[in-house]
Amino acid sequence: MTEEMVEAVREFEHYSGFTPREKLALRFAERMAVNHRQIDDDFFRALRREFSAAELIELGLLTGLFIGYGRLIAVLDLEEPGVSAVER
Repeated sequence: MTEEMVEAVREFEHYSGFTPREKLALRFAERMAVNHRQIDDDFFRALRREFSAAELIELGLLTGLFIGYGRLIAVLDLEEPGVSAVER
């Protein structure tokens, strides 16, 4: 990924630098992180049209891993290294 792509992740739906397949993967990751119940049968069918079973497992495992990392960083209060919780 380019630095521009990294910066565009928050607004990925409107960024032309991502392919439709990449946007679908990002939608999946977002739903996994925010509200996994939004991954309904229709959405899962769309995923299966674009990704093999092995790719879906890999995408799901990596997404879950990074969600876990993010939550651990938050729990350990490491989101802003060098800034104490009192200063926030």
